[in-house]
Amino acid sequence: MIIGSERNKKWAWFNEIFEGVLLAYDVNILDKNGKILCGIHPYFGVKLKAKLLLFSPKPNMLVEGKVVRLTQASIHVIVLGFSSAIITDQDIREEFNYTTKYGEEVFASRSHKWHVIKVGTMIRFLVKSFDEEILHISGSLIPARTGSIRWLDKKSKNVCLADSSTTKRREVEGKSEMQDNETVGAAVSSVSNDHQIKKSKKRRWIYKQAIHLVNDTRNLQQLCYSLVWTDVITTQFPVISLT
Repeated sequence: MIIGSERNKKWAWFNEIFEGVLLAYDVNILDKNGKILCGIHPYFGVKLKAKLLLFSPKPNMLVEGKVVRLTQASIHVIVLGFSSAIITDQDIREEFNYTTKYGEEVFASRSHKWHVIKVGTMIRFLVKSFDEEILHISGSLIPARTGSIRWLDKKSKNVCLADSSTTKRREVEGKSEMQDNETVGAAVSSVSNDHQIKKSKKRRWIYKQAIHLVNDTRNLQQLCYSLVWTDVITTQFPVISLT
């Protein structure tokens, strides 16, 4: 298949051995000593290893191309400058509406006003079938991940930024909650310390009162009553003789 003008012709054909169109290759010669091929002199052969870049679209693959023509019933695309593609109206999702804006034919999205397909737009579409003989693709814009590449990339970037913003907000909220917990913990600790201090002062006061009452043997019964009432039976007192 010849692609291009008569002045600058390009050859592109489907190779059945490689099952694709050869676009580029990287050769590594394994043996520098060539051998003359018997029967087809003067040709010779060498052993080599090559990495091949092939154009071999298969059904359900995503392919990118440039829109070259629009009609009410179809979108015509060129892929890699040599393979043609067509997307008919039955394979264009209902989201897109054919219209004319400023004298230019376009397929505009009803859901997103900035998603527009026109001549010159690079689009991403799904491969339905591939004619190997004429290198022609039948495509589809039914999947949501197809359409204008520029708009799809922008949408993907906005989604990433939104996810990043949500993550940062959650981190900030988490830090704020931790700080609040620390503040509450500090307040609880402060209240607890105040309680311990008051309790310690109360015990010292009881201790002094107990010493005073022990010295006065006539109020020994009142001492026992005081100890039970204040719930400090476990408080240790020095041994005091009552004789």
